[in-house]
Amino acid sequence: MAQLIVYYSRRGENYVSGSIQTLAVGNTEAVARRLQALTGADLFQLEPMQPYSDDYNECIQQAQDDQRRDARPALKACPETLDPYDTIYLGYPNYWGTMPMCVFTFLERFDFTGKTILPFCTHEGSGLGHSEADIRRLCHGAKVGKGLAIHGTAVCREERALEAWIKGGN
Repeated sequence: MAQLIVYYSRRGENYVSGSIQTLAVGNTEAVARRLQALTGADLFQLEPMQPYSDDYNECIQQAQDDQRRDARPALKACPETLDPYDTIYLGYPNYWGTMPMCVFTFLERFDFTGKTILPFCTHEGSGLGHSEADIRRLCHGAKVGKGLAIHGTAVCREERALEAWIKGGN
């Protein structure tokens, strides 16, 4: 069976090592691309219909508001089906202790029974938060493997950790 990498990432203004920096490629996207090179998995980027603000501080406020409202932001597109895939790598930045709410939208759209979900997140100090528990709660019947948390500033240096995680999850 095939593998799929589904991820949400944010380029532009991001919090990096204590300051706001502009990233041409979001940290989670950088990990997803490297993961694709290592696994050959198909790649799908989640994009909300209404993107968060380009301004980092506004973005985090919007993300927190979405979480407080338990929002399910509409997505521009979703895979038509997950039937061909037995393993789904799920990538996201840690927003307020869990996944961005558009990732919840994706997870609630499909039946993951019998599939393996391997979560990975980028963060600036908060790790996976409670995202693994949230995935288990949303994806009944799926095997949720141990997640990988990658510090955003270390994305380019985490090759060995990513390779070890892939081997451990398969």
